[in-house]
Amino acid sequence: MSPEGGDSARGAGGSGGAPGAAAGPESRGGTRAVLRRRQRQETRTAYFMLLPSLVGVGLFLIVPFVLVFVISLTDWRLVNTPSFVGLENYEYLFAGDSFTNSLVVTAIFTAMALPTAIVLGLLIALGLNRQLPGSGFLQLLFVLPWVCAPLTLGVVWRWLLDPSNGLINSLIGHRVEWMSNTSLALPTVAFVYVWQNVGYISLFFLAGLQGIPQAVIEAAKLDGAGPVRLVIKMYLPMLRPTTFFVLVTTFISSFQAFDLVYGLTEQKPGYPGGTTDLIAAHIYQTAFDGGNRVGRASAMAVILLAIVLLITLIQQRYFAKRTVYELD
Repeated sequence: MSPEGGDSARGAGGSGGAPGAAAGPESRGGTRAVLRRRQRQETRTAYFMLLPSLVGVGLFLIVPFVLVFVISLTDWRLVNTPSFVGLENYEYLFAGDSFTNSLVVTAIFTAMALPTAIVLGLLIALGLNRQLPGSGFLQLLFVLPWVCAPLTLGVVWRWLLDPSNGLINSLIGHRVEWMSNTSLALPTVAFVYVWQNVGYISLFFLAGLQGIPQAVIEAAKLDGAGPVRLVIKMYLPMLRPTTFFVLVTTFISSFQAFDLVYGLTEQKPGYPGGTTDLIAAHIYQTAFDGGNRVGRASAMAVILLAIVLLITLIQQRYFAKRTVYELD
């Protein structure tokens, strides 16, 4: 090939490559524009799919909370026009003994019911996890009280605990004033609460136990771990996420207990002598049975929310510092 021909070929190639080089940035710019349009479209689609949930959260969570907080700053007795009183309702609650006593009673109730329910739920789950004959029926049996209406269960247990004609006293052959004795009333309510919720708790622990790889458990057994050591060193650490969920939900449920105590006390929460005056029942009585002071009851609800939120955050921080095992 002659030099002129080579130069001509190189010139043709050079002139042919220039448009391609110039088209490169334009192509990349067009690709970025397409990606941006696709990203905006995906974002709009995601918000559109979340819209029903966002509307639900706004209507049934955020709006009610704002309304309750606003009402807590007013003097409203249902039949009158609400009048703004600022923090007067909060000052009244902290200055009096009634609300403080209700918080103390609720704290004692939770201290009795919460650990008992969680420990029993874990023990039941450990038994069910062995998959003995009849385990499926027992799971159904344990969860039945939880799916029943708490008010109905309260009425049924009131009949069972009746001092004159109740089944419990008939079985033990001795008359016991379960709901009239100031020393027995709150523990009795706590017992019925545990009986109602232990099946719910055991099902969550059972699900957590079934998620633990059997190879890990078998390896621990080969290393000489007995049943107690397995529970302490293997099951409990791996059940921390489940324990956190159960602890938080059961704690919140104990502070919201109303229907059960309402049925057990014959629609007289607090009987006898304020020993069963749980905070949820106290809020109800203040709003509808104690002069219809809805503003004051709303202030109680706001304080209750703050307490529950604070303790839940403390629980979350405690469990967040613990190791969570994720095994395949």
